[in-house]
Formats: sequence, structure tokens, C-alpha cells
Amino acid sequence: MTVYAVGDLQGCLDPLKCLLAEVHFNPLADTLWLVGDLVNRGPQSLETLRYLYRMRDSLVCVLGNHDLHLLAASRKVERLKKGDTLLEILQAPDRDELLEWLRQQKLMHYDEQRDLTMVHAGIAPQWTIKKALRYAAEVEEVLRDDNRIAPFLDGMYGNEPARWDPDLRGVTRLRVITNYFTRMRFCNSDGKLDLKIKEGLETAPPGYAPWFSHKDRKAKGQKIIFGHWAALEGKCDEPNVFALDTGCVWGGSLTLMNVDTLTLHHCKCAAPPRPPLPAPIRVPAATPAEKS
Repeated sequence: MTVYAVGDLQGCLDPLKCLLAEVHFNPLADTLWLVGDLVNRGPQSLETLRYLYRMRDSLVCVLGNHDLHLLAASRKVERLKKGDTLLEILQAPDRDELLEWLRQQKLMHYDEQRDLTMVHAGIAPQWTIKKALRYAAEVEEVLRDDNRIAPFLDGMYGNEPARWDPDLRGVTRLRVITNYFTRMRFCNSDGKLDLKIKEGLETAPPGYAPWFSHKDRKAKGQKIIFGHWAALEGKCDEPNVFALDTGCVWGGSLTLMNVDTLTLHHCKCAAPPRPPLPAPIRVPAATPAEKS
């Protein structure tokens, strides 16, 4: 059995198929790890989600910020933004099945045999792997709870508080945890986030640095796979930290890594046009669970 990890798909299905064909991926024997942001901005968000759902028994998936945005928009379509390519999913006859599967996924995956962690954006400098797993589980539990998911998704958006505090409670606590796992790029040594800067390393605000570069971070030395940061172009000099988002949706490439040999495979991507949202917006009525 071979385990591969792939960077942010963002609705770019053809490059994924290209890479899987290149490595002769066998879903009956091999496993594909997905670093999150399965959908949005690309041209095939619905087709991508359906393709992954069909091979779900061969996948390990963590959620990215775009995946959580899809879950939030499924309950309030007004959350869709101009550049989103998610409406087709929300109007699909199988949307409930796809979204139910999506909300069962993790924020963090830890492979004990390989001592290897996968997250979408990163791990807060002040968290050990053990603590990070515990905090990720708090959000995962809420996402899977019909009675608690709606208040979380309503309060998920926002940049504050900018720093972790174990005394935080409720939706505020969940928002900070989610921001570390799915949106983080730059932070200071105490874990205070700057979520506005999204470009390369040279754009770090004074006193801030990439989350993985802080010398005293508690997970230093641990093997971590992450995505989210396309501006890095897959370049990360920190030992044992592997950046897999190489900007496929922006015309870069999609990157697939054999997690045991660290062999990289790339498929060049074409920058897709971004279609405007069609009008009027019609979405199927929410199920009882969605109304909760």
C-alpha cells in the first residue's frame, strides 16, 4: 500500500486525475491524503466533490477554510462571495449526501505509525501535537452535532481573538482553533495571528513570521504536511515541514507527494476563468437537521 498526499484541489479535478494516473493510484490498495480546500475558486467544485465521495474509503481528509465556507453557505446562501464556485454544489440533487460526508472530516490527521501530521494551514506554535489533536477534536465534534453546528458556522467568521487562550469558551474558542488550523500563515512567537497578509515570506509584518519558523514552537521537529499557502509555491526550508499548496487554481501546479519516500509529482494547471454567480439563486429547502 502506498500513501500519497495532495495539495489544495479547490475544484481542479483534471490535474488530480492526471497525477493519480501518473502514479498508478489504486483505490483498492493505496490511500490518498487531502490537505483541505477540496472545493471553490476552480471550475469543477461539484465534480471534484462527487469524485472524492465515490472513492471516500480510500481517502484521509482534513478540512480547509473553503470547505468550511461551503458548509456555512449551505445553511445561508447569502454567505457566497463573488469569486466562489460553490453554487452548483448547493443546487445539486445529491448536495445533502455530499455535505454530510464533508462535515464528518477532520481538522487534523495524525498517523501514529509514521509519526506524521496533516493539517490545512498549520499548528499554533504554543501547541504540542497532542494538544492540537485535542483542540481539533473540539471543532470536529461540533461539526458532527446537528444541534451545535449552526451556531458554530454562524460565529466562525472573524479574526478575533487573535491569540489562543485556554480559558476561551463557546464559539469564540472554536473560532480561534479553526483559524489556526485553516487560515494561519503569519503569527508572532506567542501565537498571535495576522490573518490579513496572504503573500510570500517577505511580506511578514514586523514581529511576525511564518508559523513553522518559530524556533520555540512546541511541535518543532515533528513531521507536518500542510497546504493553504499558495504564495510559498511549495518551498519550505523548515526540516520535516512539507508545503503542498503550489497554487493549482491560480495557474500554478498541483503537487502529489509519496509520504514515505517524499517523492514529489507535479501537474501543471491552467488558470481557470471565474464565472459570475448566476441569478436568481435557488437552493433546495433545508432539511430539518440544517434548520437546527
